[in-house]
Amino acid sequence: METLNPTLTVIIILVILALLFDFMNGFHDAANAIATVVSTGVLKPGQAVAMAALFNVLAFFVFSLSVAKTIGKGTIEPSVIDHYVIFGALIGALFWNLVTWYFGIPSSSSHALIGGLIGAAVAKGGTDTLIASGLYKIISFIVLSPLLGFVLGSLMMLIVSWLFVKSTPNKVDKWFRRLQLVSASVFSLGHGGNDAQKTMAIIWMLLIATGYSNASDAAPPAWVVYSCYAAIGFGTLFGGWRIVKTMGQKITKLKPVGGFCAETGGAATLIFATIFGIPVSTTHTITGAIVGVGSAQKMSAVRWGVAGNIVWAWILTIPASAFVAAIAWWVGTKIL
Repeated sequence: METLNPTLTVIIILVILALLFDFMNGFHDAANAIATVVSTGVLKPGQAVAMAALFNVLAFFVFSLSVAKTIGKGTIEPSVIDHYVIFGALIGALFWNLVTWYFGIPSSSSHALIGGLIGAAVAKGGTDTLIASGLYKIISFIVLSPLLGFVLGSLMMLIVSWLFVKSTPNKVDKWFRRLQLVSASVFSLGHGGNDAQKTMAIIWMLLIATGYSNASDAAPPAWVVYSCYAAIGFGTLFGGWRIVKTMGQKITKLKPVGGFCAETGGAATLIFATIFGIPVSTTHTITGAIVGVGSAQKMSAVRWGVAGNIVWAWILTIPASAFVAAIAWWVGTKIL
């Protein structure tokens, strides 16, 4: 990777921009962790975001940095990375996050960032700058993560329904209101572990490209790790309420038992992916799990029109953020 020499001010601005994206990631994706627990009435909104933010940060003590390594060294050729590419990628990702938050659409911050990297890299050096193997793994999980969430969520719902078939509704509700606190916490842990590492990778790329870190380093500098976990935790603390409403109420109506099953299925998918260094979308995962829980009860319990609109947003995420990133890369070459 060639070493460039932007001013220290430019590097600081880009790091702040990356942490702003991380904050927005937590803000945007807070709905993934708290929508079910809020919509079922188990926690008040303020309590739910505080719990989710805490477990986002606690992920630091649980997971290795394998996801950061996948994005940092497995998506685009290191030789193409410079501060202009990083600027373009971040602007593309932030733009898409803001648009989808405004309209209350649960889209993927992860794929917005990957789309931003693709757009900026291609704008600079063409399609040869992309690393096919890493991108195939990421893109395949656009389909696999909601599918795994769907299967695990619906399977959990069927198992729980069978186990508690002779219990009264009040007894079931009482037990799962408590258990949902556990499932929501574990899902937030998986969210923090997977998503915070994506911003770490971006800052790590920037530091390597500008000579402030070595490409041979096994992990990003400690201050990068700490600041990214803190940023996503603070973002979650503020919560994106527009998206909470969509996730918790518009796709299907959830009771505590359904919320528990959706969160458990989603958490299992996230933890599996994080352990194996696969950057997946928490949005895709929990949406698939919620749809799985609803369809396990009856197909008409799912508002398929709302689910279809969400899928369209997923399809558009990478190309839209890539397009904006390409423009931002060109602007960056003029102003940075």
